[in-house]
Amino acid sequence: MDTFKRLKEFYWPYKRYFFISILLLLLVTGFTVIYPIILQVTIDHIVLDQQYHLVPYVSLGFLLITALKGVAVYYHQFLGELFGIRSVYELRNALYRKLQFLPFRYYDNARTGDLMSRLTADVEGFRFFLSAGFAQLINLVMLVGLSLGIMFYFSPSLAFLTLGAMPFLVITVYRFDKKVHPAFRNIRKSLANMNTKVQENISGMNTVKSLSKEDFEIGRFDEKNSDYKDKFIYTSSIWAKFFPVMELIGNICVVVLLGYGGWLVINGQITPGVLGAFFSLVWYIIGPLMGLGFIVNMFSQSKASGERLLQVLDEEEDIFDNDGAIEVERLEGHVQFNNVSHRYDSEDELALKNITFDAPPGKTIGLIGATGSGKTSITQLISRFYEPNRGEILIDGHPLTDYTLKSVRHNIGVVLQESFLFSSSIKDNISYGSPEVSMDRIIDAAKRAQAHDFIMDLPNGYDTILGERGMGLSGGQKQRIAIARAICIDPSILILDDATSAVDMETEGKIQAAFKEVMKGRTTFIIAHRISSLMHADEIIVLDNGEIVERGKHEELLKNNGHYQHIYEIQFKDRKSFLQEA
Repeated sequence: MDTFKRLKEFYWPYKRYFFISILLLLLVTGFTVIYPIILQVTIDHIVLDQQYHLVPYVSLGFLLITALKGVAVYYHQFLGELFGIRSVYELRNALYRKLQFLPFRYYDNARTGDLMSRLTADVEGFRFFLSAGFAQLINLVMLVGLSLGIMFYFSPSLAFLTLGAMPFLVITVYRFDKKVHPAFRNIRKSLANMNTKVQENISGMNTVKSLSKEDFEIGRFDEKNSDYKDKFIYTSSIWAKFFPVMELIGNICVVVLLGYGGWLVINGQITPGVLGAFFSLVWYIIGPLMGLGFIVNMFSQSKASGERLLQVLDEEEDIFDNDGAIEVERLEGHVQFNNVSHRYDSEDELALKNITFDAPPGKTIGLIGATGSGKTSITQLISRFYEPNRGEILIDGHPLTDYTLKSVRHNIGVVLQESFLFSSSIKDNISYGSPEVSMDRIIDAAKRAQAHDFIMDLPNGYDTILGERGMGLSGGQKQRIAIARAICIDPSILILDDATSAVDMETEGKIQAAFKEVMKGRTTFIIAHRISSLMHADEIIVLDNGEIVERGKHEELLKNNGHYQHIYEIQFKDRKSFLQEA
């Protein structure tokens, strides 16, 4: 029950629904155990004593009890569902909130399909036990307890005989739980793996089709699906072994009860009505105990789901506001790195090694180097997506951690190489970082990003609703909207991570011209593979294997006969050769 204790904060505030539901359940259980008493009265005092004039009164009483029980069942189930739904509403919000603040380190290894499975299937599995499992467990205890009390009132010896079967039923249920809980945990993991595979395949459908790998992907999904099927069949086999044993114990108990109870009737120790009532009451005991398997099933699924939800809730948030962090509206944008080193994982090599540079406000810094040289790592540290292992990062002369995360990130505009657009209007995508901005500012940002013309050519202009991940737009169009989004927040620091890689040379030239105006008064970091994108920078930093190997202006670096000159010769030599061949 430790899982439920740790998740108590989500369902305990709604305990009034649960307790009212349980009070109604107690009423339902009371009405239920009255039925065997009515049966005993009918047999012994109406049929055997031939008092048939009492039949209408007994029938009316029975109908009244049934009606009251129906009303109680309705409100019991309604309030039980309300308890579960309200609880997981808060739980689902807490999980989603947690995902928003977990660091990039977590998402480096997390799988989208698995997280989706936790927020849907696992939350629902936990809810089902809150809504029904708890109540069924309490109903079992109350029904068995009341039934046994009535049994002892009628015939203690017959009641003790019935109790003899209980240890066997309890042992069977206990052994069932020990086997079924790990089985359900494996089912949840297998379902998450299958969801991950589906999500990955749909996201990469262009690649699958372009390489004609449909059959290959079908085979890979079949492996995940087969694993899920096998785990479900294994769990079903546990169920198949459990229920015949439970039913056998129950039927043996009924046979023994019939034999011994019949002997007691023959010898006049109990009446036929009492024996008839016992037959009803014994199923009120054996039935719930056999149903204990279903409750154990719900509990096992809910516990397995709760454990997976706690894994997310317990994940450490290692990027947070320090005590005393200050909130500032506008930063000047003076960025300094002092001997900064960083690795993404304790077992990884250093991604950055002793990086030191000074980027005064309004200056443009170009970052160039081979893939994996550390360019993006520098900009991710500026935004505090990660914390450096060694060294210090300053903004406006203060350590980066002196500011709140919101202050830092609201002053940084980032355009990534792979632009992401939300399934909403173009207007909402551009103003995503500053929803309160005016339409004039949105249009101005789009014009600076060379996006205004193609937006106006769309059927609904800025109100055009984009498909998932910007589907319906070309790569260059999506990139320009992402650039407009970064411009729209009016940042003091602008990070362009290969931002023009998806546009043609002509559009790149127009965007670069617009950037010259936009970058005025802003500290700008340009990551690029094309030298043409950063040759105008105030300082170009050349990285190799996480270290700064060269730095200076474009003209200075061309004289060094180093990495930068080598890159320049390759790019411009290839361009000249292409022009000559053309």
